[in-house]
Amino acid sequence: MPAIAVIGGHWGDEGKGKVVDLLAQDVDMVVRYSGGDNAGHTVVNPCGEFKLHLVPSGIFSPRATCIIGNGVVVNPPVLLEEIETFHKCGIDTSRLFISDRAHLVMPYHLLLDGLEETGRGDKAIGTTRKGIGPVYADKVARMGIRVGDLLDKTAFRERLRGILDYKNTILTKVYGASPLSLDEVYGQYCQYADRLAPRIRETTAMIETALGEGKVVLLEGAQGTLLDPDFGTYPFTTSSSPLAGGSCLGAGISPTRINRVLGIFKAYCTRVGNGPLPTELINETGNLIRERGREYGATTGRPRRCGWFDMVAARFSHRINGFTDIAVTRLDILDTLPTLKIGTAYKLDGQVIDHFPASATVLAQCEPVYEELPGWQTPTSGIRHYEELPLEARQYVRRLETLLCCQVSIISVGPHLSQTIQIRPLF
Repeated sequence: MPAIAVIGGHWGDEGKGKVVDLLAQDVDMVVRYSGGDNAGHTVVNPCGEFKLHLVPSGIFSPRATCIIGNGVVVNPPVLLEEIETFHKCGIDTSRLFISDRAHLVMPYHLLLDGLEETGRGDKAIGTTRKGIGPVYADKVARMGIRVGDLLDKTAFRERLRGILDYKNTILTKVYGASPLSLDEVYGQYCQYADRLAPRIRETTAMIETALGEGKVVLLEGAQGTLLDPDFGTYPFTTSSSPLAGGSCLGAGISPTRINRVLGIFKAYCTRVGNGPLPTELINETGNLIRERGREYGATTGRPRRCGWFDMVAARFSHRINGFTDIAVTRLDILDTLPTLKIGTAYKLDGQVIDHFPASATVLAQCEPVYEELPGWQTPTSGIRHYEELPLEARQYVRRLETLLCCQVSIISVGPHLSQTIQIRPLF
């Protein structure tokens, strides 16, 4: 059985966690393939409400093996704290494994992330200051330390020594900060190594074996397509690829193994941090959506910027991911609005354009061209069948489907797993 990739269609926070938790009940393996603990997936199920940052959202499934793939960057104390939280709640984590090729977030990454962001002043990117950018930069610069390095403590110390000498030079001479102690960092990470060692695996072989045996593998992304460093609103992006193509690199599988790509879209748009959001609503409607949707970052707690559905961005996302299906989440948040809008094009310098600009500066100058639809002004959170949705809600969903040229397979009308309308099966 080929793999299914679950991809954020806009700027992240689309509800991937709930969708993965839902689908994980019927799959054999869930692989988180990108990002770090800068991502936050909120899951509400019979076990309670959880904010996951590194552990795949399939951890609640009684059958699925969960893998933190090579494309993820791992902050050991955050991961261990997350695992401990699950233990206290009686959730089994014995099927959780970590790729030996995944890179480690080190203390100097956290320090440098904060110092660099502060140094940007009013040009700040809006990072979570979790060290994610610096660790991916080190990965590409071949100055990273990988999870598998923890298994050989002698070699780990020598590698850490050379890298820490370099990082301390930057900390002290560029930023005037205090240097980090080799002995302290080494001792700290050796303790992490002792606790994580049983979970460290060559995970690409595990995934290939599962696929070869006909098992269903779910690939879980972090953030959203428009935060991709190549195709997002650069430089206001993340540091790893949230795309369907990135799932192959971050999990270590062939593109030919993927036969379904599920794009997750909210019924409206949100964005955390800086960067352009063409359909942003800086008014009472935007505030209403934010409060009804509890639109605050799962990782940072920052209020999310809210706006109407941006179809120009969505079509671009569809083009570079190749969605076979889409899920529309948070439809219930729009229940009280008398009218709804979809941004179908942009106006730039007096001309109407239908493409998504590469330049964040240009995108910030774009004004959305809207199509208006009637709202339904009736609760939908208790509805479980598509035919029972109000006519206007069905018209809105079908209009999204038509404009995006992709079938809607799942509609979410609330945070709980039960608050889901499945129109057609994915497998």
